[in-house]
Amino acid sequence: MARSRRKNPGSGWTMAESDKPYKQREHRRERAAMRSMDLTTDEPPSSRRFGNPYFGEKDGKQWFDPKRRPKDMRK
Repeated sequence: MARSRRKNPGSGWTMAESDKPYKQREHRRERAAMRSMDLTTDEPPSSRRFGNPYFGEKDGKQWFDPKRRPKDMRK
């Protein structure tokens, strides 16, 4: 993998190493909401209600100039 390069000049806009803890919390919250509902009479909530990526610790991507920062193009 010595020659691995990114295809797109972008990296995570982040204050965290990973999204995993945020995703785990949101999926647990979604499953708890599903358990508390009576699905025979109610419709299940939309899964988009839970786990909005813009509220996570990693929020989007940051684009950079690959000519000015060639080291950031390495994987």
